[in-house]
Amino acid sequence: MLERQNYDIAALFEARERERFDIHTRYLNEQMVRVLRTIGYDVGFRRGLGQYLYDRSDARYLDLLSGFGVFGIGRNHPALRVALESVLDAELPNLVQMDVPALAGVLAERLLAKAPYLDKVFFANSGTESVEAAIKFARAATGRSRILSCEHAFHGLTFGSLSLIGDDIFKNGFEPLLGDCAAVPFNDLNALEDKLRTREVAAFIVEPIQGKGVHLPDPDYLRNAAELCRRYGSLFIADEIQCGLGRTGKFFAVDHFNVKPDMILVAKALSGGHVPVGAVLTRKEIYDKLFNRMDRAVVHGSTFAKNDLAMAAGIATLDVIESEKLVENAARTGERLIGSFRAMMGHHELLCDVRGMGLMIGIEFGAPKSLKLRASWTMIETASKGLFCQLITIPLFKDHKILTQVAGHGSRTIKLLPPYVVNDEDCAWIEKAFDTVIAESHRVPGAIWSLGKTLIENAAAARRAQAS
Repeated sequence: MLERQNYDIAALFEARERERFDIHTRYLNEQMVRVLRTIGYDVGFRRGLGQYLYDRSDARYLDLLSGFGVFGIGRNHPALRVALESVLDAELPNLVQMDVPALAGVLAERLLAKAPYLDKVFFANSGTESVEAAIKFARAATGRSRILSCEHAFHGLTFGSLSLIGDDIFKNGFEPLLGDCAAVPFNDLNALEDKLRTREVAAFIVEPIQGKGVHLPDPDYLRNAAELCRRYGSLFIADEIQCGLGRTGKFFAVDHFNVKPDMILVAKALSGGHVPVGAVLTRKEIYDKLFNRMDRAVVHGSTFAKNDLAMAAGIATLDVIESEKLVENAARTGERLIGSFRAMMGHHELLCDVRGMGLMIGIEFGAPKSLKLRASWTMIETASKGLFCQLITIPLFKDHKILTQVAGHGSRTIKLLPPYVVNDEDCAWIEKAFDTVIAESHRVPGAIWSLGKTLIENAAAARRAQAS
């Protein structure tokens, strides 16, 4: 029998973690390593707990990325660990395939209790797989092929979901993508109806709050969009992969807007951060159009989609969200932070807008009025659109131990996606750090603008090296 030490992954991590950049450069994504080294994020995180990360020196960081929204309940929550360990200890008959797993039924039941107007769940391994499944469900249910999405949307990076997103940097080099897809402006009901009235549209998929830029819908937009879809025989799909499961201060973001979608897509936070899981919640009549005969019982699926570890992670996550009242905490702390950032707008001219709901917050920067600041802003933004936000995120990280990032490629908005467990002490930490760094950005000359020049020079040197 092999000794336990041969499987001591913690010891393996300890032995090799200082080599992480070298082995990633050699075997994985070298460009990501270059990015992290350029902006000074090479601190070597060694552990995470709740809303905090700890580096090699055991310095504590506040994580406002939460793995792009994955760690809603925080990192390494004890209830989640117990759930996963119990699955392994029980030696359950996982992935028999010629059977139906009990834990999948339990998780489906608990998800549908949050959307009682929907009847069925299809499980996938990720958010993008949930989008792919929704496309197939929509086409099968309606007999139509066209899928509508919104400009500036993000729905994933596999082939079908990539066809629906609104950022060319992700699409370039991969065309032609899935056919019969089109985008309409977000919040534009007239543009949506122009497409729907052809009666060729299978579905309209929309993020209730757009992740790229944190753009909110007009108060009646989603409800009216759903009514238009019903009028023209199209399905209304809410992509809640990032904004769902409590992040906005309600369990689903659509709950803010009195709308009942034909499908709701979830993933990210449902995993608890450990075992990937995605889900499509839908109506029975839609589900039954795809799985309409016994010989089509396996017409769509995914080998690992209903595995017991993923289902246990989802069940434990929902239990933690409810028992610790994390939806309510997201609403309360989010309201505080949004109010604090909006108050900062009165004395920081570079800060031009604050948007959000709950703990999904966008902080947008824009051109200043004063001449000296405007000249520096123009230099930075001309060199690379969105670069100014890095002049905020880098000192937040290095000087204030706060991890956050911009809301998308070329964006002038910093997005906050903290775990739902942040507390008042964390809010004070965030408010003080942002106020300090933004104030520093208004001093010209100053360290922040010197950092900007350095980043521009490094980027130019990298381009010259590639060219040669």
